[in-house]
Amino acid sequence: MSLKRDYAAAADDALVGWSQQGDTEAFEQLVFRHRDKIYARAMLMMRNEEEALDLSQEAWVKAWQRLHQFQGDSSFATWMTRIVINLCLDQIRRQKKTRSESIEQLEEDAGGVERQMPVEVINPTEGLEKTELRRRIDEAMSKLTEAHRVVLVMHEFEGLQYKEIADRIGISIGTVMSRLFYARRRLASLLQGLRRERTE
Repeated sequence: MSLKRDYAAAADDALVGWSQQGDTEAFEQLVFRHRDKIYARAMLMMRNEEEALDLSQEAWVKAWQRLHQFQGDSSFATWMTRIVINLCLDQIRRQKKTRSESIEQLEEDAGGVERQMPVEVINPTEGLEKTELRRRIDEAMSKLTEAHRVVLVMHEFEGLQYKEIADRIGISIGTVMSRLFYARRRLASLLQGLRRERTE
């Protein structure tokens, strides 16, 4: 029998290898290390604590079930993030079936704003402390429409290209660019407004 494994000191790739062999303690260590980040990603997309918790937990269940598919082409954290983002997108699609068409869609139909890309946004957050900046960004993000927030998270936080976002959400590249344009403009406006409120 092998010596007891040092889960806390092991690298993620070692823990993944052990988990793929059926070691549940190794997988629990992976959950412990990454659960906060995965929950934060779900929260950023859903803006609802209960939904974020449910979807992040579902992501861990799926990860355990699909662990044999993990090949190490990306980090385990990146692989987990993709799982939770896809679950969030599925949930958003289900919710949209019960909603009426948004104003944001009307804006897109009217404008063709992707022709105005690329857009340069003046940095309204220069000089802010990091903790304050994170708080203000989170506050501003919560005021974006769901469609805008999703593309912004996927592009700015996850580093996905327009085509990848378009394929995942099931929209055109032009619509991705359009939503990103509105999202950046709205976020910059909100951040400037929040900064003014706190300096007055």
